[in-house]
Amino acid sequence: MPRRRAKRKASREAAQPEPGKATMPRKKRARMGYMISSVAERFSLHPQTLRLYEREGLLTPSRSEGNTRLYTEEDLERLETILNLTRELGVNLAGIEVILNMREKMEDLQEEMEDFVTFVNRELERMRDQAMQERFRTALVRVGPRVRTEADEGDRQHQPQTQKGGGS
Repeated sequence: MPRRRAKRKASREAAQPEPGKATMPRKKRARMGYMISSVAERFSLHPQTLRLYEREGLLTPSRSEGNTRLYTEEDLERLETILNLTRELGVNLAGIEVILNMREKMEDLQEEMEDFVTFVNRELERMRDQAMQERFRTALVRVGPRVRTEADEGDRQHQPQTQKGGGS
């Protein structure tokens, strides 16, 4: 399950039931949800329209033990998208299916890219750490006070003398 969907599911499960909202025991696909009549009223739809969207595979509400459709917040967000596409943009149901599938694929690809970038960043950091450790291990030389040798004194005598005092 993609991370975003898992986060949404966790936040839904933590939420308290609202008035008019049915709750289910924690069994198969146990979620809180809105019943078809309240969803239809909220979005000014006929319940048959919601059933049609389910038959066409555009919505997949969960079911209670009594087989009642229960629409989650995620289902309602998806329904808003469907209604926007049909009402505002005039897209037919086949077009909506294509758009929603493409959208899901794009979200999945985005998540894969984020995971890949995270992996690459971790690897780069690990490689940097190893490179730095290798540099410290091999490149550090102890530096102590410099001891003057006779060779240093000989070099000093062969250097040209500069006149102090400035004048001509």
